[in-house]
Amino acid sequence: MRELNLDRLRTLVTIADLGSFAEAARVLHLAAPTVSLHVADLEAHIGAPLLVRKRGEVRASGAGEVLIERARRLLADADEALEVVQRQVQGLAGRVRLGASTGAIAHLLPQALEQLGQHHPGIDVQVAVLTTQETMARLASGALDIGLVALPPPAHSAQHTRVLGVKVLPWRRDPVMAFVPSQWKAPARVTPHWLASQPLILNDDGTSLSRLASEWFARAGEHPKARIQLNYNDAIKSLVAAGYGATLLPQEASADAPRDPRIRMLPLRPALWRPLGIAHRNGPVERATQHVLDVLWQQKQA
Repeated sequence: MRELNLDRLRTLVTIADLGSFAEAARVLHLAAPTVSLHVADLEAHIGAPLLVRKRGEVRASGAGEVLIERARRLLADADEALEVVQRQVQGLAGRVRLGASTGAIAHLLPQALEQLGQHHPGIDVQVAVLTTQETMARLASGALDIGLVALPPPAHSAQHTRVLGVKVLPWRRDPVMAFVPSQWKAPARVTPHWLASQPLILNDDGTSLSRLASEWFARAGEHPKARIQLNYNDAIKSLVAAGYGATLLPQEASADAPRDPRIRMLPLRPALWRPLGIAHRNGPVERATQHVLDVLWQQKQA
């Protein structure tokens, strides 16, 4: 069975509203035979008369009234759908899917989202808590639009995304600091040897921060085992505050020093940095996505 044509339904509704084929042709900028053809096509499709012509007037038949009522809803829905899509194409509205770690979401995104809301309130950013590996995989599959990822991305992820066309550019880098209980006697600058001798709370194996920490320890010949592994920075800090152990976490420039007096944040020797990149698919970028990228790039840090 053929589907109903929206242009023909619009013609039917216009005739019913104006009560005239000629007026409908004028308003719709159609030739008179085209208007008649639209109605004839609908009537053939329905199998019943839709309009009754009598003494110069045009009125809807019983079947016509039912179809016209529903046609108005269909046309309104179609117009609304086009308006929503056009607003997204114009960058006035849209949905942007972004993946990032808990730390980036907590300390780096709020300022960007606040700025985005001031200038582009119609854009909805949907944020997912993901590791770099998960983010790269979802970008490659098309399930994400933007990712905040640790650099360099895992080798197999980098190779996979190159094939599928994901672009990764350096964004910013933040110093990794030691977070230790305030009651501990700690050096002014924390070394791998000192920290390796303390109970540790570190990120799960397989995360980029875990890899950075392991390499930092390994360069000094240390290979400590964590007392506990977590991926939620606030939970880790709570355990540090309780005196359960020390940790290594990045200090985002937009974040204050720990407000909890039970925690001290100390620099490392040698220094360690956590580099981040912005990843998105190659090719044309929707305007809504570009607006989000623009506010993120404004937070770029040398």
